[in-house]
Amino acid sequence: MAASLLIGAVILRIYGISVPVLRVAGGLIVAISGWKLLNEGSTKVADEPATPDRGTEYTGLAFYPLTLPLTTGPGTIAVMISLGLSRTAFSDHAHDFQFLFASLLAAIVIAAAIYVCFAFSDWVARVLGHGGTDIAVRLSAFILFCLGAQIVWTGASDLLGSVAWCRAS
Repeated sequence: MAASLLIGAVILRIYGISVPVLRVAGGLIVAISGWKLLNEGSTKVADEPATPDRGTEYTGLAFYPLTLPLTTGPGTIAVMISLGLSRTAFSDHAHDFQFLFASLLAAIVIAAAIYVCFAFSDWVARVLGHGGTDIAVRLSAFILFCLGAQIVWTGASDLLGSVAWCRAS
């Protein structure tokens, strides 16, 4: 998250990618992840039963609501890059340093919260049970899909606004 904040804007400028395009692309990835999770649910059926020589596939046992792509996936990266771009809008170096410090502190707090969620995910799964976990997964997936759609809408609105502004000039 810190790397995205600090150098993401530079990378966008190198490749000539605008923030609205970043929002549309990041929003599509988040929405697709939410849609896939919404249709998949909390149960994953293994194609083949585990054999003693093959071992257990642990990726299928993850507790989904706490391991969504929003933890450090494309959505988080897009937000951190956007924050990094807004940091350059400040002309005063004191404000720039305060903004950078606050953003990095927020990233550390988020990382700690993610760690706590992962550490207690087995307990939450036991408390919720299979039915509660399925409800939590589907609700989280729907919210994730809506967040992705909102990010796409914001980016698309900015893109369409820039086209309308170019036509007016």
